[in-house]
Amino acid sequence: MRLGIICPSEIAFRRFLPALKKSSRFDYVGLSKASKDEWFDPELSDETFSVIDEGNVNKANAMIQQYGGKLFDSYHEMIHSKQIDAIYIPLPPALHYRWAKEALENGLHVLIEKPSTTSLRDTEDLVRIAEKNHLALHENYMFIFHSQIDKINEVMDSEELGDIRLIRLDFGFPDRGKNDFRYDKKLGGGALLDCGGYVLKYADHLLGGDSIVSCAMLNYRKDREVDIYGSGTLTKDDRCVQFSFGMDNDYRCSIDIWGSNGTLRSNRILTAPDGFVPTYTISRNGVTEEFQMEADDAFCNSINHFYQCIVDEETRKKNYQTLLHQEKLVDDFMKKAGAIE
Repeated sequence: MRLGIICPSEIAFRRFLPALKKSSRFDYVGLSKASKDEWFDPELSDETFSVIDEGNVNKANAMIQQYGGKLFDSYHEMIHSKQIDAIYIPLPPALHYRWAKEALENGLHVLIEKPSTTSLRDTEDLVRIAEKNHLALHENYMFIFHSQIDKINEVMDSEELGDIRLIRLDFGFPDRGKNDFRYDKKLGGGALLDCGGYVLKYADHLLGGDSIVSCAMLNYRKDREVDIYGSGTLTKDDRCVQFSFGMDNDYRCSIDIWGSNGTLRSNRILTAPDGFVPTYTISRNGVTEEFQMEADDAFCNSINHFYQCIVDEETRKKNYQTLLHQEKLVDDFMKKAGAIE
């Protein structure tokens, strides 16, 4: 299965290519940069684009030097190349729909960074095209494939914590600067579509799926055009998960599970890198024990799941529903928060 990368992005260089090499499920062909007419800003001057293009070529060459492959001169060239069977799209969210759609319509399997698109309607359209053409479409919320998620489930299902009273998730990081795409509305920025999607997905997973957005809030800053932080609650039956997220916060990536017999806490629950040994603590009436979990490579596991979606129809169809459910949760949250009607 021959794979190419659209855009020489940092995550492709730092996380995706090392995981792809470890996976061995795909033959890496190369990566593409954008041509002038593919750039998201049609009013960009030739002079400015030339500077941007030079920077992208330098990034691409650094990736090629370390991992091999060839450089395609445009996204269109890669998508229509006979050398490519699947693509990875790590572009800003607002650009996902256009290029994923073109790829799916041209018979390519698509691994796309989260969120799949910036609207439920667009995601539904991509799933429709993928299903019609029997193609894999996988949204890369890689944390869900880390073994620590299964271990936390195992502890919750045991009697160690007793009856679960409350679960809390927090994911936030410091301001990344005004030039970061996360703060650009036209590129699909906003805390909900970035770090908020993580806590929504994990909260729903902890509740066993089919949860309801019962509370949602998005908060803004006067100097930013997108939501900067937020909070909410998912419920199912008599259980709930409270969560918060933000893009100008002190760093936090934690889970807190409060039970009748004990409390479990863990950090890096959503962002554990390859080789990192995660831990959790259980506290019982002031006495705390720490436990190690196994190191894992969630990115590699997500790539392997993408491959299973390609080769196994049942996995592929189930993955469509997983993707649609996630975007429905985001859509419901936006409506509850008053961001859309």
